[in-house]
Amino acid sequence: MGNRIRMGLVGGGPGSFIGPVHRIAAELDGEIALVAGAFSRDAQRSTEAVHGYGIDPARAYPSIEAMLQAEAAREDGIQFVTIATPNFHHLPAARAAIRAGIAVMSDKPMTATLTEARELAGLLATNPVPYGLTYTYSGYPLVREMRARIAAGALGAVRKVVVEYNQGWLAGAGEGKQAEWRLDPARSGEGGCIADIGVHAFHLAEFVTGLRVERINADLGTVVPGRALDDDCQMFLRFEGGARGLLMASQVMTGEGNDLALRIYGEKGGLRWSQENPNRLEWLRADGGMEVVRAGDAGLSPVAMRGTRLPGGHPEGLLEALANLYRDFAGTLRGEAGSLVPGVDEGLRGMALVATAVVASRDGRGWVDFEV
Repeated sequence: MGNRIRMGLVGGGPGSFIGPVHRIAAELDGEIALVAGAFSRDAQRSTEAVHGYGIDPARAYPSIEAMLQAEAAREDGIQFVTIATPNFHHLPAARAAIRAGIAVMSDKPMTATLTEARELAGLLATNPVPYGLTYTYSGYPLVREMRARIAAGALGAVRKVVVEYNQGWLAGAGEGKQAEWRLDPARSGEGGCIADIGVHAFHLAEFVTGLRVERINADLGTVVPGRALDDDCQMFLRFEGGARGLLMASQVMTGEGNDLALRIYGEKGGLRWSQENPNRLEWLRADGGMEVVRAGDAGLSPVAMRGTRLPGGHPEGLLEALANLYRDFAGTLRGEAGSLVPGVDEGLRGMALVATAVVASRDGRGWVDFEV
């Protein structure tokens, strides 16, 4: 194992989609090793999970509390935990780790409610440990290239931001384990689609432009009858400096896969990027011409090149983007600067978006101030 940083996983038990994704991404660059886990609240299922992850069965625990206690007594104990559970368990798991002085990498959203997010932020203020959120799409090299170009003034003043996240997997009855907890307010929290994928779109818009949203006008809806949480949402955004924006997120757009797309327009040109074709970025010039920028191209910014592992023309995707977040997080744990991993501030803003949009849409308030 050498000097690899030791990771404990919370969640990701048998049948989990996201648990193995985290393990693969974390270990991709050889800087992190998964060594322990509280994979399920069912002790037997937690033990069963070790076979898929290839770790010592003695290091499968029935709870995060048991894992933290046992690992603290080992010389080779875990150095951080990844939380890959339904939203309602994000705060309890993070709270336990933070109080034990262990760093946290958590799935988004930060918590189930804004009140919980504020509690977690308070815990981190009094018990400072590294804390990251897996807003995975911010790890794509060309997303980081867009951010670098806008920061350098390539677009001039940003005027228009359009971000869409279109899925269709909940267009029907939405049966299955993944749908079940996402549509349950007790486990998902205040929002449905807005909390599951809307926060991704929102974070991407702020991350790339460097601008913060100041006002929103939200319309959240439940398209499929009988659901307690939104499965479709759209909203107008007003950014600091006056830029206008449109955010659309839906899980009932029949036939769509994972269509996340971002378009940004300024005084001097525009940028277009899509997650389903992540190695291509379009630079729209004011003279009407268009330049295609590819991942791995010479002349990309250092931050984009650092997140690229293969020569141009060799596709890299979601796993590599998440691996970039883990590599940044590993650097933070080693005391290095320059990490782009989203943290507590981005987490609070995501939860404020959910809370504000849910209330404003339900009450028909129209434009409201966006405050954390």
